Amino acid sequence: MGKKLAVTGNQAVAEAMRQINPDVCAAYPITPSTEVMQRFASFVADGKVDTELVTVESEHSAMSACIGAAAAGGRVMTATSSQGLALMWEMLHIASGMRFPIVMPLVNRALSAPINIHGDHSDGMGSRDCGWIQLFSENGQEAYDNLIQAIRIAEHDDVRLPAMVCMDGFIISHSIESMEYLPDDVVRNFIGEFRPKNPLLDIENPVTYGPLVLPDFFMEFKRQQHEAMLNVKDVVLDVAREFEKISGRGYGLFEAYRLDDAELALVILNSAAGTAKDVIDEYREKGIKVGLLKPRLFRPFPYKEVAEALSSARVIGVLDRADSLGGFGPMYMEISSAMTTNGAKPLMINKIYGLGGRDFMPEHVVQVIDELKEIAETGNIRLQKDFLGVRE
Repeated sequence: MGKKLAVTGNQAVAEAMRQINPDVCAAYPITPSTEVMQRFASFVADGKVDTELVTVESEHSAMSACIGAAAAGGRVMTATSSQGLALMWEMLHIASGMRFPIVMPLVNRALSAPINIHGDHSDGMGSRDCGWIQLFSENGQEAYDNLIQAIRIAEHDDVRLPAMVCMDGFIISHSIESMEYLPDDVVRNFIGEFRPKNPLLDIENPVTYGPLVLPDFFMEFKRQQHEAMLNVKDVVLDVAREFEKISGRGYGLFEAYRLDDAELALVILNSAAGTAKDVIDEYREKGIKVGLLKPRLFRPFPYKEVAEALSSARVIGVLDRADSLGGFGPMYMEISSAMTTNGAKPLMINKIYGLGGRDFMPEHVVQVIDELKEIAETGNIRLQKDFLGVRE
């Protein structure tokens, strides 16, 4: 058994990084992920890890240093949030295009302007097409567990892609909860020794990174990235099965909560899912068949599996903690694609909620479920996309 403690999400993520003991970590602090790197820097200073900690002048430089270290043949990590991730934008594509299995906790925070330091998903959703695997976490325990699993997923020979593990800023990163740490030796045995692939420092087998690739081969490179992404789902499930053996905690591509017979369904990421579950239980006691789908793997998106999980739903409410200005929310577009490409045509609405850290309350869940119930009874949708809990 592991050690049970009351800790913040940031502490849990830093502890996972200590147990992983990466070869190199490049750091530039930004709220609300600052504590992750602050605590990990203490582990370095106290000799609790062998990591080479590289302090840099920006998040762009942090990811650049990670790319260089990964090219050299190291196991590499960093952490960031919000504008920091946005500043990495150029380098995120390079990390994935070069197939470097860098793993990065992302403490989700709103993107400016106006300046806001609180949690929403605009940073993670803004980077969803950068070629990174994305795992989302409802609480600190899931963030800790996901980070350990992400190492195995990213480094798998059928994948070799970078991964970010997301959790809500402040709501999870700074809130204290009870969770369980696995023993150090169990984590080390689970992730195994890092096996570099085509490292630059292998002078007996020289390689080139970052070449100019013109139209004659560029699409072939991108198709290979796509095919690696297609392998991720099976690897995620295989790693989750192994992780359950050492932890007793089971994971999948998503969590399906009371969905088997659900006629009404909510789709919610991260911490807000916990709030929704309590309200769903209350409606179930009234005989209302409502359930929840909480995605865990957002990139690559498991379209077929999600459609099957939501197959009994007549009306679906998709809640996005990020907006795609001028379009539907990012999650709504994925769920809509999942349902239509698999032959289902449920009625669907999109609610944008919690931007800039706005509280998501049980009464908001009640409002959405009541609206779904009304749509099921009448077949009428007033607004397909609306802002939840916004002042008029």
